[in-house]
Order: sequence, then structure tokens, then C-alpha cells
Amino acid sequence: MMAQRLLLALALATPPALCGLVLAAGGWIGAWPAAVVVAAGLAGGGAAVMLWSRDLLWIENALRHAAAGDTAGLARAAAGPRLTGAGHIAAGIERLARSLAARGAEVTALSRASEAIVERLPDPLIVLGAQREVLRANAAARAAFGSEMAAVLRHPLLREAIERAWHDGASASAEIHLPVPTPREVAATVLPFDPPLADGGRAILVLSDRSRERALERTRADFVANASHELRTPLASLMGFVETLRGPAADDRPAQQRFLGIMAEQAQRMANLIDDLLSLSRIEMNEHQAPSEAIDLAALAGRVAAGFEPRLAARAMRLELAVPAPTMVLGDADQLAQVLQNLVDNAVKYGREGGTVRIAVEPAAGPPWPARPGAALSVADDGQGIARVHLARLTERFYRVDKGRSRAAGGTGLGLAIVKHIVNRHRGQLLIESEEGRGSTFRVWLPAPEAKAP
Repeated sequence: MMAQRLLLALALATPPALCGLVLAAGGWIGAWPAAVVVAAGLAGGGAAVMLWSRDLLWIENALRHAAAGDTAGLARAAAGPRLTGAGHIAAGIERLARSLAARGAEVTALSRASEAIVERLPDPLIVLGAQREVLRANAAARAAFGSEMAAVLRHPLLREAIERAWHDGASASAEIHLPVPTPREVAATVLPFDPPLADGGRAILVLSDRSRERALERTRADFVANASHELRTPLASLMGFVETLRGPAADDRPAQQRFLGIMAEQAQRMANLIDDLLSLSRIEMNEHQAPSEAIDLAALAGRVAAGFEPRLAARAMRLELAVPAPTMVLGDADQLAQVLQNLVDNAVKYGREGGTVRIAVEPAAGPPWPARPGAALSVADDGQGIARVHLARLTERFYRVDKGRSRAAGGTGLGLAIVKHIVNRHRGQLLIESEEGRGSTFRVWLPAPEAKAP
């Protein structure tokens, strides 16, 4: 750098020095004036080189501050005297730096706004990189899939849609079924980007949960099939009694009273069946959405048990209640009350006359339950019990161990199906234990609310 400055200074000083030497050689000036001219040329060239070097170094530093977006450093570097040309350059660099900083702030604001919008989208959205890896995911995707996101991306149909979008450069879609943590129907759409996004994203994957719509479609179909089958018998009975009342029993008052009583029972049976079907339909439509409210299971069990006192007294049965309070679980209060009502109702219906119904609530974690904190609810009776061959099918719709006894007791065959779907929605577990001649025990495990950090 020093050698370059010396060469530049010599180049600037050479013309005036030559002029002084030529004038001295021609006799126009003396030797001393010529020496002064040469010295002045050398001094002027050196000074010019120093000033230019200073301004060039400042321009270099100013450009470095501008590239880094350091407007404060640029302002400090701009202070001090400058040559006229360098001053114009300084002003231009400062304007350029401020313009770039303003545009950078605008881009950052737009980027943050876009990220906020994506983060708050109701559907899960995942950004995929060049290797089909997950670069980032919004809150809905993290809540829906969590640690299972990589497993979801390995689904064969979804993988095929991603590869098709990569190959064709156009959007691709697929309908996939995810069995865990609860069965879900998901519509997947892959949107590729060329050129890629700023963060290297090559495609966006949108996963829309269609479980509610699919469940509604299946529920409608099941309702028609099951309702037509279950309603056929009581409807036939009602039609037969109506024909009898209009014909042979038109003037028979005792027969009319007896037939009207049977008709009322059959009508009530149909009403109960329709209520249970509608209840099951509502539960299935929301089964993929876990409840998040903290419920005192012990207090809820006490309230439900109190409502069964008249029926227990009618069958001379005793109620044993073991519910330490409070025992908190995550749940929907109305649905958990329905679970208790269905289980206690079965215990009263099928328990031994003069026997005992036992309801217990206790904290539970570990085998046979999950390791996470939770509570176990149990309802037990000392009735005839259930053969082992039937246990696996008890929660199927309209499955009855003893059809005649179930219908005579007013059962619809949907009570345990409702219990199963409510427990599934609560991310809990249902365990049925029974032995013929020794009664049955129905146990339900429900997760406890997560402890919040102080």
C-alpha cells in the first residue's frame, strides 16, 4: 500500500518538477526557484495522495457499514472534512444506506406478519425442505401431530403425493387415514415452490382434518341401518296393537288399558333408542377433539350416584361409594356424567337383586394404566357376570349378551358404545373385567391435568 502511494505521489509531482527543470535549463528562472517548484510539486502530490487515500479508506468503511445496515456507524464515519467529490459520494452512500435500512425493516415486518398469519391458520401447515424434511410447522400442526409429525410424513399415500408434486411442479393431494392417537381422516395438499422460499422451503404441506365430516357421513349411514333394524320390532308391535284396538278390542276396556300400557312401553323404548343414537352421533363428531377442562371426578361421581337412590331402593340394592375428594381429571363434565350414568345404570339393571353396587375413584398411574398421572373410575356389581367370549364385543353398537333380558330391562344396546367413544375422546382407557357368577367391573382411566409451572 505504501509503495503504491509513493508511486502515485511521484506521478502527480513529475509534471510540475519537469516544468521547473525545463524553465531552469532555458534560463527563464534561476536554480533556487526551480528547486522550489520541484519541492512544491512533490509536496502537493504527496498531500493529494494522502487526502485521496483517506477518502478512499472512508468510502470503504462507509460501504462496509452500509452493507451491515449500521446507520449509526455510517453517521459517525461521515463526520469530518472530505474532498468535494468524496463529499458527494458520502452523501450518496448515506442515502443508499438509509433506503436499504428502510426496505430491510419493511421486509422484516412483512416476513413477521406472514409468519404470524401462518402460525394462526386453523389447519396444520408444514414447510418442507429440499430433502422433504420438516423446516417448520405452525401451531395447529404441532398441536395435532406433535412428535408424530415425522411418522405422518412417512404415510405411503402422503409420500406419494409429495413425490408427485416434486416431479410435476404442480400441487398434489391425497386422502389419508391416521390411526393414532385417535382415528382421523385427513385431506393432504402439497404446494411446491420454484424458486424456493427465503428459508429454503421447497413445498408447503396443508393437512385438513376431515374426521368430523367423515364421521357425520358414517353416522348418517349407520343411523339409517341401525335405526331401521332396531325400530322394526316396536313399530310392528305398535301397528299390531293399533289394529287390534280399532278392531276386536274396540269395545273391550280392560284390553284397551293393557294394550295402551304395552304401546307406551314400546314408544318409550323407541324414544330411548333415538336419544342414544343422537347422543352417540354427537360424541363421534367431536371424538378427535380432546377436552381441556379440569373436572373433579370424585364430586361428579357423588352427584350421579345420588340420582340412583330410588332405583337402588326399588331393587333392595346397596351402594358403596369410595371417592376421595378432590380427584381432578381432564374432561367434559356432561359426557363424564353420561359415562357414570350408563355404567351405574347397567350395574343396577344386571346386578343381583338385593346385591351391592360399588363406585370408586382413585389416582392411578402405571400398569395396567399409562405412566402419566391420571385417575381410575370403577363401577362393579355382583350380578351374573359375563362370559369371557363376549367381553371383546361389549362396546359394539347394539351388541347384547342376552338380547331378551336386555330388551326387557329397557336397554338399547348403545350404552357401552357411548362409554367407549367418550373415553376415546378423553384420551382415556376402558377395561372390562367379568367372571360368570361373580359379577362385572368396568374401569375407566382418565388423564389428570398437567401441572403448570409457577
